[in-house]
Amino acid sequence: MYAQAATVMTTVRDLLRFAVSRFNDAGLSYGHGTDNAYDEAAYLVLSTLKLPLDQLEPFLDAKLLPTEIQDVIDIIERRAEERIPAAYLTHEAWQGEFSFYVDERVIVPRSFIFELLGEPLAPWIEHPELVHRALDLCTGSGCLAIQLAHHYPDAEIDAVDISLDALEVASINVQRYGLEDRIQLIHTDLFQGLEEKYDLIISNPPYVDEESVDELPPEYLHEPELALGSGRDGLDATREILRRAPEFLTEHGVLLVEIGHNRDVLEAAFPQLPFMWMETSGGDGFVFLLTHDDLVNNPI
Repeated sequence: MYAQAATVMTTVRDLLRFAVSRFNDAGLSYGHGTDNAYDEAAYLVLSTLKLPLDQLEPFLDAKLLPTEIQDVIDIIERRAEERIPAAYLTHEAWQGEFSFYVDERVIVPRSFIFELLGEPLAPWIEHPELVHRALDLCTGSGCLAIQLAHHYPDAEIDAVDISLDALEVASINVQRYGLEDRIQLIHTDLFQGLEEKYDLIISNPPYVDEESVDELPPEYLHEPELALGSGRDGLDATREILRRAPEFLTEHGVLLVEIGHNRDVLEAAFPQLPFMWMETSGGDGFVFLLTHDDLVNNPI
């Protein structure tokens, strides 16, 4: 089928239709940048052809070279048959206006935390210059650390990960944004070995529970397992973050953590903590905020 398509397709419109049909027929799972076959197809076609990602319409009836058609067909086939997330095929992931290099050494960036940096935290961090030092736990590709640097231009940032492979990818992104002097990449397990205190700590730790890990679609199995599962109930990493965060927050410090679909389990495990659930594009049950005083006055 794919070989036949390469001989008869001529335009972007042809390839877009073919991709949508193949993705629907394959029953793909999404969630790594898009949530449907059409958007996934449009992204892969435009990206492979090096066209602007926000301008599909002007190019729909453009006739393509045979080599261009083959390149797109190859990408479509790999996405449909191997179930590889689009971001790994293009080595690119987006969060807002920021793009990042990614490969299978890191999970594909999709944290809601990036939506909360800057103005949404103003009730707790009145001015950006009040963040002198920030910490990104489980930094992965470094995407959130880089956005911390953007929103808090006076901050020195430590970006921590237990995976050396992930830190190699983070280094690529830090260098791309010219932030080597502001972002320090640290190989360690959460807070182990850290000595600084931070005005802002953020984390998108592993949080998939054991049962859900076993039921993940094939696309997610291409991601590092270390970055997905976190014990039986998905809260092993979060427990350690809550336990040790008071030591590392400044007096007016803020902790921001994403926990996926674990809100009910987390609240049941720590009924004494006054979790502030932040509003995101996905709802208000995925990211919580706690202050230094919240943690100190309600010890776990």
